[in-house]
Amino acid sequence: MTAWETYVRRVTPYVPGEQPKGEGLVKLNTNENPYPPAPGVSQALKDMDYERFRKYPDPACSLLIGELARYYKVNEDEVFVGVGSDDVIAMSFLTFFNSSKPILFPDISYSFYKVWAELFHIPYKTPALTQQFVIRPEDYYKENGGIIFPNPNAPTGLFMPLSEVEEIVIHNPDSVVMIDEAYIDFGGVSAVELTKKYENLLVIQTFSKSRSLAGMRIGFAIGNSKLIQALNDVKYSYNSYTLNEPSLILGTEAVKDDEYFKGTLKRIVTTREEAKKKLRSLGFTFPDSMSNFIFAEHKERKAEDIYIALRKENIYVRYFPSQELNQYLRISIGTETEMNQLYEFLNKYL
Repeated sequence: MTAWETYVRRVTPYVPGEQPKGEGLVKLNTNENPYPPAPGVSQALKDMDYERFRKYPDPACSLLIGELARYYKVNEDEVFVGVGSDDVIAMSFLTFFNSSKPILFPDISYSFYKVWAELFHIPYKTPALTQQFVIRPEDYYKENGGIIFPNPNAPTGLFMPLSEVEEIVIHNPDSVVMIDEAYIDFGGVSAVELTKKYENLLVIQTFSKSRSLAGMRIGFAIGNSKLIQALNDVKYSYNSYTLNEPSLILGTEAVKDDEYFKGTLKRIVTTREEAKKKLRSLGFTFPDSMSNFIFAEHKERKAEDIYIALRKENIYVRYFPSQELNQYLRISIGTETEMNQLYEFLNKYL
């Protein structure tokens, strides 16, 4: 090892879902929305003035923040936006998790939390889920340097009732509690309403799942203005121009068309509930997902074998090789046509 290499930060990186290339793929592995963005997004893209690209985008992201504040009925100084919810969460780790006490997040959860904690040298503990993959609120009623968990959880898809979320916040007045609501639009009730009651609560959402804009990388957080100000201070100390001009414009259009948004959600939820019936009939078991995916285990077949067989047919689902999850497949909800292709193959294979 050369001298300079001794000073390189060594981390075990997060492994994103595979992005396969080619035609005729059934892509059910990264929880993307199978339907296109709102029509206003397409129109705005056609009408976009490319002359604007020679200038820096608005560092305050005023256009998008204003629309989000209107939609969620909060003040503009209670909204923060970033390059996908990953950027928002990473910025929040840097901003709020600076205690010598360990932060808390579930042992089976979004695997990026552990990566950020180790990257930023933040001590952490991971309370175990129950055998039914349920988060126990009481596991978070203890001294800590901060808390984060997804709701619905990922990769399980289980939703924690808002009353239990509030209990966790109530028991932790001295630390920041972050709720990662990447999948909240597919079921359950958002904790955004609780941000008016608790100044230490930060709710984070994304445009990647329900709003069909994973490719534009837009995420946001809603919380007390003091939290948002602290986030902005760190942002302007790190990268002042977070969102590009097209993301600001197209993201704003996506929020405006609520009728299309709700219609798309309804289609996905309907397909999800049908998928539960179909997969059960094929011998799969799973937690009762409130997200846009199903976390499934087969009673008689190895998950890895099913994953490999599907992949050979250009049907992609997510397989987790870790010991605690290696019997499960995470299956994103696609269009009815895509899901029928999945069922047809599984019928033959099983």
